[in-house]
Amino acid sequence: MLEATEKSVGPPEMYQFHCELKNFREKERELEVNKDKTNSLEKMRQRLERYKQDVERYHERKRHLDLIEMLERKRPWVEYENVRQQHEEIKQSRDQAKEELKNLKEMQFPVKKKIQETEEYFKNLDMKIRDKAAEIKDVSQKCKQKQDALELKDKQIEEINQALRMKKDEEMDRQVKIHNTQKMIEEWKNELSTMAVSADLQPQTDAVNNELKKLQEERANIDSDISDLTAEKMNQKREEKRITDRLGQLNNIMNMKEENLKGKFRDTHSALMWLRNNKDKFKKKVCEPMMLEINMKDNRHAKYVENHISSNDMRAFVFESQEDMEKFLVEASRSPKLWSLPSNQYGFFSYLRELFDAPHPVMSYLCSQYYVHDVPVGTEKTRNMIERVIQETKLRQIYTAEEKYIVKVSAYTNLTFSTNTSLREAQFLTSSVDTDERRQLENEQRDINNTLKSLDMHLTTLFERQKHLEHRDNELRQQKKELVERGNRRRQLESKIGVKYDSLRQLEEDAISLEDEYQQANVKIKEINTQKARLVTELMHHIKNCISLNILKADLVLQSTTVAAEKNRLESECNEGSVQLRAAEQRFCELDERKRLLTENCKELLKKAQQVCKLSPDQRLPKEFQTAFQALPTTLEEIDAFLNEEKTRASCFTGLNASVVEEYNKQIEEIQQLTEYLEEKKKELDNYKQNISQVKERWLNPLKKLIEQINGKFSNFFSSMQCVGEVDLHVENEEEYDKYGIRIRVKFHRSTELHELTPYHQSGGEKSVSTMLYLMALQELNRCPFRVVDEINQGMDPMNERRVFEMVVKTACKESTSQYFFITPKLLQNLTYNDKMTVLFVYNGPFMLEANKWNLKSFCRRRRRLTKSQVF
Repeated sequence: MLEATEKSVGPPEMYQFHCELKNFREKERELEVNKDKTNSLEKMRQRLERYKQDVERYHERKRHLDLIEMLERKRPWVEYENVRQQHEEIKQSRDQAKEELKNLKEMQFPVKKKIQETEEYFKNLDMKIRDKAAEIKDVSQKCKQKQDALELKDKQIEEINQALRMKKDEEMDRQVKIHNTQKMIEEWKNELSTMAVSADLQPQTDAVNNELKKLQEERANIDSDISDLTAEKMNQKREEKRITDRLGQLNNIMNMKEENLKGKFRDTHSALMWLRNNKDKFKKKVCEPMMLEINMKDNRHAKYVENHISSNDMRAFVFESQEDMEKFLVEASRSPKLWSLPSNQYGFFSYLRELFDAPHPVMSYLCSQYYVHDVPVGTEKTRNMIERVIQETKLRQIYTAEEKYIVKVSAYTNLTFSTNTSLREAQFLTSSVDTDERRQLENEQRDINNTLKSLDMHLTTLFERQKHLEHRDNELRQQKKELVERGNRRRQLESKIGVKYDSLRQLEEDAISLEDEYQQANVKIKEINTQKARLVTELMHHIKNCISLNILKADLVLQSTTVAAEKNRLESECNEGSVQLRAAEQRFCELDERKRLLTENCKELLKKAQQVCKLSPDQRLPKEFQTAFQALPTTLEEIDAFLNEEKTRASCFTGLNASVVEEYNKQIEEIQQLTEYLEEKKKELDNYKQNISQVKERWLNPLKKLIEQINGKFSNFFSSMQCVGEVDLHVENEEEYDKYGIRIRVKFHRSTELHELTPYHQSGGEKSVSTMLYLMALQELNRCPFRVVDEINQGMDPMNERRVFEMVVKTACKESTSQYFFITPKLLQNLTYNDKMTVLFVYNGPFMLEANKWNLKSFCRRRRRLTKSQVF
């Protein structure tokens, strides 16, 4: 549609540009195929990088090996040079030590003589210092005694002042107490004067006491009843817990049996769950699977029952039936008794039916189907005499301790034969529940719950009555207290007033004279101050003597310190000289010995270094070795570390040979050729992209403007029909120019959204309307002599057909428009026509009149006559 639109209404170059863009894009795709070669080039470069690393590693390994060889040659020469330098250093050190030893011996004698003179002078000074220290100690002791006496006098003055303050506080407290006591007496007297004489309150008190006594008796009875009921409730609780625990144990056994059923027969377990939820849908009882209903009396006998009943029946449900019940009772009555068998003779101890309990429907089913009432169970004794048992008892099935025997009689020969099978271990019935015990426990639990509810109701009543009596007891006690207080209040007030008068007299008698106390305290303080003045005078005299003695002692100490420092300096110098002398002698001997050993070691190392470099004893080290050695480490530690490092690095380069270098050079040549080829193709691709960009701009912008004009016309046509229509340029990928297209979106109903015009979403009539309106939108943009529209109204509904027809007429009959040829097999009635229109009817067919017999006027007259006849 896009290409047709370009050819129809676009400028001539628009379609040409579009074709050029598609061709350019095709060429661009062909050039983009070279991406595979670009990827190959990248892979080759990556491979070259790997080869490059191997080549570098190869060269690096060779460098490491050469360096290791040179290090191993230099190492002996470094050892020799180190030892030679040590020899020269030791030789110089030995000569210096010899000269120092001589000088030390000459300097030692004058110092010792001066030390003796200094030591005698120091002893004299020390004796004088000790004498002065003894005198200072005596004077300081006297000063200390005077200071202690002064402090004691100060404490005596403080004690006098403290006693005076206490007397003053005591007198103030006495005055306050007198005032408070007088005020209290006055208040009590006022209260006593206003209080009337109390009436006789004894009858009221006796009545309250009698009621309290009766109330206490009733409370005691209620407490006793509550205690009894509480004890009874605790007993019932303990019994309920015992029953609950026992039921829990039984339920655990049932749960184990259900889990066993679920693990072995999951579908049966699902059916069991459904049955328990839908029991109300059955008229009669339905028993659960037999493995749950059967309870063994002794779990050791479970294997007999399980071997007798099939595993399918073990998981079967049994429906209760009256006929089965009656049959079970009859069979049970006919069942031979255990004691009717000669058990002591054959070793039987029970029938199968006696080994377990089960509900009546289950037991009836087992008796009718498996004859559990006729199958005996024996012991090992039965097994030992099984042939005799079969012949004499005529039994059909027999169980021994570990086997099951089935006895049959031949219908032809009347001979008896038996088959025996070993008993398999029990799987389903090893856990059993006593149903009678469980039922009894549930009934007991129900009775206990009822009893507990009754006890709780009775206790609630008693507690409420107890609370009411307690409240009444408190009220009576309060009344009694008030009556007693009313009788005792007057006597209490009179007694309290008398006591307070006695206290008041005692307080008035205990008065203190503060002036006398002040005078006595002043006299004592003056006497103490006189004693303090005398003590201070004596203390000042002793302090002056102590200061003068300390000055003399300090002068002596300074002299002694100076002499001691000089003495220590001389002794230190002497000691240092002695130590230096001994150390110098020892050092000289050691250095002489080391010089001899190093001389021998130098000769050996020089010989070893010459051998490593393949030199003769009188040949010097060549210059090429000296130049190479200069770039290497200079110490043995560095050489050893460098040598170990280089050996370690060289050992890491394994699996390398000279072929790696050849392959690397070959790869470089191939990459260079492929790179030149790709660069040439890239230039071509850039040229095409530039051409595409230029042509696209010249094609796309006019195309967008053209489609906008078409969209305006198309939208106006749809709006005149009360519908919505849009035309736009649809692009999936801007670079794929053969995928560009025109998209038409229409909406014929208000309740829908705009949808793209497709063969599936719109009806045939709607597609025809959209197509016609699109063509009409194009005509506004294109000048042509005439237009032909062929059967456009086919498939349109009448309303759309009428709208389109009127729109075509309106458009075609405007001034300066192209001529329209509208071909249609049908036309609606009452269409709108224009004077500029010409209608041509084309008649054709096998029954059509010949041209010379055609008379239109006669046809019209006949039609008018027919119309009139129909009217009459």
